[in-house]
Formats: sequence, structure tokens, C-alpha cells
Amino acid sequence: MKETIVIKIGGNASDQLPQTFFNQLKTWWDQGKKILIIHGGGPQISQWSEKLNLSVQKIDGIRVTDSETLNVTKAVLLGLVQPKLCQFIANAGLPVIGMNASDNHLLQGQYLNHEEYGEVGKVTSINKDWLDEQLTDQIGILAPLAQTSDGHWLNVNADMAAATIAIQLGAESLVLLTDVPGVLNSGEVVPQLTETAANQLFQNNIIKSGMMPKIQASFKALKNGVHQTFITNDLCQPGTQFQYQN
Repeated sequence: MKETIVIKIGGNASDQLPQTFFNQLKTWWDQGKKILIIHGGGPQISQWSEKLNLSVQKIDGIRVTDSETLNVTKAVLLGLVQPKLCQFIANAGLPVIGMNASDNHLLQGQYLNHEEYGEVGKVTSINKDWLDEQLTDQIGILAPLAQTSDGHWLNVNADMAAATIAIQLGAESLVLLTDVPGVLNSGEVVPQLTETAANQLFQNNIIKSGMMPKIQASFKALKNGVHQTFITNDLCQPGTQFQYQN
């Protein structure tokens, strides 16, 4: 069975992908690995929300999403960020397909906490067989939006979506690609991080709230069968690798 690598790309990172990113994708593709990219678009969503005079509010790194913000989120992710990423990867000579929750009921979800976050959810199940089949012949680019059982769209934190999808795919690796080289402490990358150490850094206000969903996603994946998880700004550099404690 082919190994699967899940990569989450943040909105900032998606606009400044270096040549090494495409080189590493090609190396993995040539080695016969399946590759799925989950893309965020936080900065772009915030920019368009502000242009439309919509409030921008986050709680512990999760965007509070009313119905208007949900429409902006869908438009930005599916109409701007995803097509751009697909074009970049196609230009690198790699086969690629853009996907979203409505493709064969790909991502099913439920509300996280409607009263607190609004139209925000979590991924509860995926159409694994269909997704596996798509990844056999092309690199997948997937937006972190889910649908409820009655077809209502939900905004999903991309880090947590990537972790859940990586778990359900039985992925070998989860890489959270962001605009910093890893988890930083006094300006230096922490090369390896346990959950206990991460909690201590957060309590000491060294890890900020925006990084917390990435760290939580990394440990969630690691605890549920994903062999290795990383936060980095370069696919060729390990950044911070997470270690599971029994």
C-alpha cells in the first residue's frame, strides 16, 4: 500500500512557496507516495472580510464565523486560494485535482459550538475510498470545509481538519507548513516537542494562541496512528517534530 503524506498549507505560506516545496513534492511523487494538501486561507479571508466591513474575530485561533463570513470563506478558499495552488502545482509538472466537501460527500462534519463560534465545525468522517482512489493518480488539493448530514456548510480549522483527515487516511506523515520554521522559543526552533513541554511553553506565554491549533492537531494525529508530525516552513527541513508520551 502506498504511503500517504498529508500537508497542511497556511494562507501566508501558500503565497510564498519556494522551489524546494515543488522539488520535494516531485521527489515524493516519484517515490510512489500519495499526497494530499489541505489549504487554509486565513489572511485572505480576513482581508476580504474587512473589505466587506465584516467583523474579524478569533477565539484560541478559531475564526468566529457568521453566515456572511462563511460565504466569504467559501469564496476565498474555493475561488481564490485553491485554484492558485492547483495552478502552481500543475506548472511544476505534477498532476493535481482540486476538491471540496461536496465531492461525493467527501467531508462530513458537525457543529463545534454554534453559540460560541457560529458556523464552525469539525470533520467527523471522510469518504476514504473515493479520496484514496483520487490520490492514486494525482495530488489532491482540499479546502477545510465540511458539510453536515443535511448539506449545511461548516468552516473548519484547517490544522484540525488536516489532523482528522490524516488519521482517517492512515497517513504516514502530517506536515503543517506555515510561515515560521517551527515552534519557537527565544527565537530558536524547538527541534522536538512533547505535549508536556508544549503546555509549559503555552503557560509561560511563549507559544501564542494562533500556534495552539497547530500543536493540538499535531499531537492528535500522533496519538491516533499518524507515524510522524511536523511544523515547518520548508518541506526539506524538519522544523519541530512532535513526540508522543505514553
